[in-house]
Amino acid sequence: MASTSDIRNGLCIKFNNDIYKIIEFLHVKPGKGPAFVRTKLKSLTTGKVLDNTFSAGHKIDDVRVETHKYQFLYPEGDLYHFMHAENYEQISLNKNILDAAELLKEGENVMVIWNTETDSPLSVDMPASVVLEVTYAEPGVKGNTATNATKPATVETGASVNVPLFINEGDKIKIDTATGAYVERVKE
Repeated sequence: MASTSDIRNGLCIKFNNDIYKIIEFLHVKPGKGPAFVRTKLKSLTTGKVLDNTFSAGHKIDDVRVETHKYQFLYPEGDLYHFMHAENYEQISLNKNILDAAELLKEGENVMVIWNTETDSPLSVDMPASVVLEVTYAEPGVKGNTATNATKPATVETGASVNVPLFINEGDKIKIDTATGAYVERVKE
């Protein structure tokens, strides 16, 4: 058992007969009344995100987890195949436990969170950002840059990302995996 003072990003807890991962939290101590913790929880079974408020000192049931480094091998329908980085064991995970499956490139290293009680995978933590090559982008129209103008571009994994007008086919770009947004162009 843990309490609200133990809440941190990435903590896995049992809540409402499900296992949730804490995505965001904020300790609030108002001038009047008791303190509380505002959280954003993501269900590790359904992928749904919900907001919840815990009163200060509330007991929460945490889940013991281990993280292991895996390499992404290939997708096959809704299954994604990974290989353990140390013992080369292969596992197949359903697409719905991945946060940004459309940004996952073959050979990419990820961290898989395992529930130690049931010895089953709970979720896949992507790296903070990935570098992907642009395979298709409309040419930018000169003079169309009055504001931060963007255009859709397709990257090598098939995902569509809004990029600035100066990005062309063949450019490598860094993408934030949490938001799926363009970060910067990567020079080689």
